[in-house]
Amino acid sequence: MPVTLLSATEQLALLRRRAITPLELAEVHIAQIQRLNPKLNALVDFDAERVRALAAQTRPGPLSGLPVTVKSSIAAAGYRCEIGSTLNKWPNPGSIPEKNAAVVERLIGAGAILLGTTNCPEFLMAYETENLLYGSTRNPWNPEYSAGGSSGGEAAAIAAGMSAGGLGSDSGGSVREPAHFTGICALKPTAGRFPAAGHLPPCLGPFSFLGAIGPMARTVGDVALFFETLSGQDATDPGSAPVAHRAVSREDAKGVAIGWFEDDGLVPVTPETRGAVRQAARALEQHGFKVRPFRPKSLEAARKLWWIFFVQCGAMLYEPTIRGREDELSPTFRDFLAIARAEAPLTASSLLDAWVESDKVRTKLLEEMRECPILLCPVCSIPAFKPFERSWTVEGQTVAYLDAMRYTQWFNLLGGPAAVVPVSRSGEGLPIGVQIGGRPFDDELVLAVAAAVESEFGYQPPAMAL
Repeated sequence: MPVTLLSATEQLALLRRRAITPLELAEVHIAQIQRLNPKLNALVDFDAERVRALAAQTRPGPLSGLPVTVKSSIAAAGYRCEIGSTLNKWPNPGSIPEKNAAVVERLIGAGAILLGTTNCPEFLMAYETENLLYGSTRNPWNPEYSAGGSSGGEAAAIAAGMSAGGLGSDSGGSVREPAHFTGICALKPTAGRFPAAGHLPPCLGPFSFLGAIGPMARTVGDVALFFETLSGQDATDPGSAPVAHRAVSREDAKGVAIGWFEDDGLVPVTPETRGAVRQAARALEQHGFKVRPFRPKSLEAARKLWWIFFVQCGAMLYEPTIRGREDELSPTFRDFLAIARAEAPLTASSLLDAWVESDKVRTKLLEEMRECPILLCPVCSIPAFKPFERSWTVEGQTVAYLDAMRYTQWFNLLGGPAAVVPVSRSGEGLPIGVQIGGRPFDDELVLAVAAAVESEFGYQPPAMAL
């Protein structure tokens, strides 16, 4: 296996025993980026000389010398953070932050080397990564397909060995869906366990519990390493929780009931997706976990509320920014606006009702999950799709764009953690992951179960990355 495709943990082990220097490790990643980024369009701000300079002055820490990337909606001082929009195009004011996001500060403080920032859809409001600034990010398993979104650039970079791991963000599946599409691992943490300060747009209002910055990597062990290193309360963040990291062993996790389901009873999934969930459930059972069929009844209610907050409120939040400039927007973001504007406008009363109802539904979900605190289910109805596809036929039923992605959205409304692990392949050879979700603040438990699933399956490199 080429060094660039080893896990982050293995790369760190090489560095610690001085089998490779930080500069040598940076060089092989630079070469991989120069070879593959023109085909995949994953990194949008990359300067080889800047990387070499950083590698020459590596600081000590748990991630010392590890080459990483960051989604271009998370502020990294001196790097473009344009959120995929021509409205923020450099050299517009604010397009290059002067200050790191809190979690980037922790990443660099832990000794990681920042390779650059990665592509995202305009204003993050899409499940594919495409914009007028940098174009479309493609899937390393087959560049005719999308790498997903909104953290698609991050996923493609990691899957192809251009980065050892990094940070995305997720308000409706945006680290999990790209991980599923590209065959890597990711975690949407409980809201507040990673500091949100420095994410653009800010995680405020409903996005304070819908959204989270989350780690992405090729293995669950790497995701867990990033989580342990970067999580923790930010005293200046009102949404940040004073929850210390806790170790959860596989034996601890075996004492917790896991409920699994193949679909939500409303929107079908592909046969290969059903097979992946069954395979994962069977593997857990064989490892001694308590696994049984179980599907909460409140999922659709959670999904409807997510729609109000993410789709309708999301469009409202951007109205002042885009007013009078809609002809400068990407087709993908215009599609999002059309979907949002097809709904009846929110009133103060309807928004307040939704806010109150969200607490009621979250309470119902938590009550149901007493029976099975961990849920195993699909990530999406489908594997990776081709750019600009917006509907698919699944089991004889037409499945629309946002409906196909509904399986991630429940956990954003709940505010709880959800991880993705690659398990199988579609008939076209595209990756299929499964999702492991849990109650708020059970992140370590979710990762322990995800690691058990991964022990039977896990990351495989796409051919172009070798």
